[in-house]
Parts: sequence; C-alpha cells; structure tokens
Amino acid sequence: MPSRARTSSEEKPLRLFVAIDLPEDVKSRLDEVIASFRRPIPGVRWTRVEGWHATLKFLGRTPPGIVEDVRLAVASVAAGNGAFDTRLSGVGAFPTPRRARVLWVGIADEERRLARISRLLDEALAARYVAEKRGPKPHLTLARLDPPREVRDLIPGVLEARTDSASFPVDRLVLYASHLSPRGASYEALERWSLGPGV
Repeated sequence: MPSRARTSSEEKPLRLFVAIDLPEDVKSRLDEVIASFRRPIPGVRWTRVEGWHATLKFLGRTPPGIVEDVRLAVASVAAGNGAFDTRLSGVGAFPTPRRARVLWVGIADEERRLARISRLLDEALAARYVAEKRGPKPHLTLARLDPPREVRDLIPGVLEARTDSASFPVDRLVLYASHLSPRGASYEALERWSLGPGV
C-alpha cells in the first residue's frame, strides 16, 4: 500500500470516547417523552437526538499516533465480552439535582455488564489514560447546565419523567471522535466492533 503524507489536520489531537449506540426506536420514544421539557432555557444546552449514545470510557485529547493502540485495546475488550440486553431507566443529574451540571437518563446495569466493560477498558488503556475515580454510571446525556442549577426548579417534573424503555440489545462497542463547534458537538464513528462470545 502506498504511503500517504499526513496533513496538518491529521496531526491535531482527536477527542475520543468509547460508547454504545441506542436503537432508533428507543431514541424516538425517549425524544417523545422529553419533548415537553425541551424548551429554550438560558444556560441549558439540550443534546441532539441524532447524537445520543451511552459513553463507557471518555478518552479525551488523543494524539493521532496512538489511535491504533486505542483501536487494538477496544477490539480486545469487545472480543472478550458477549452481547446482552439492557434498557433505559430514570432521569438523574450530576453531581446532584441541587447543583446539576448534567441532566441524564440512566442505562440499566443490574448484572454489571456495562460496568465490567468500563473496567476492562480502563485496564486495557491504563498505559495511556487515567481511570475515572468515580465508578461507572452508564447514562445518556440529555442536557448540560452552565452555571449549575437546581434542576427541580429549572425544569419541573423532568426527574419524574417516565423514560424507562423496553429492553434492547448491546452487541457492539463504538469508538467515536467528538467535533466541537458553536452549534454544539457532533460525533463521528471511527470504528465499530461486534461483541464476541463472551467468557
């Protein structure tokens, strides 16, 4: 294969994360449930439906030269974990509803399958990235608040929204690049790996 000169844009760090995708029907139903709350509010940035995903490992700024190492690590974790079912659960806020910075919908993980994958990603990528101190909390981000606010006063009723979904399969991991712009973040899937037979 002929070599290809790198352009200056290829040399820029990539903002990467590993996630799972949600089926379109699950996203559509959640969109219907959240629609009545999603109004323009100063300091609240609602995420776009087409970008909804559940992050398992945020990598952040990554030099292009180590992306192949990241790919190999994620591929290894995917191959060692079998597919399973999960569902959306209730609405919550980080760090707390009283001083919310992030409004989210949880991803059920009673059997700790997502937590296990997150831990294995931490271990596989430990040479390059620091693991988060807090334990994994699988979630889908609905909105970001700046400055942090009491979410019950700001968006009444949202924490009680019935966001539980039917079960859906988790059968692959996705490596995403996040591109920031004045319109918000957009996400590019760099590669997807099917989950293997498990252990």
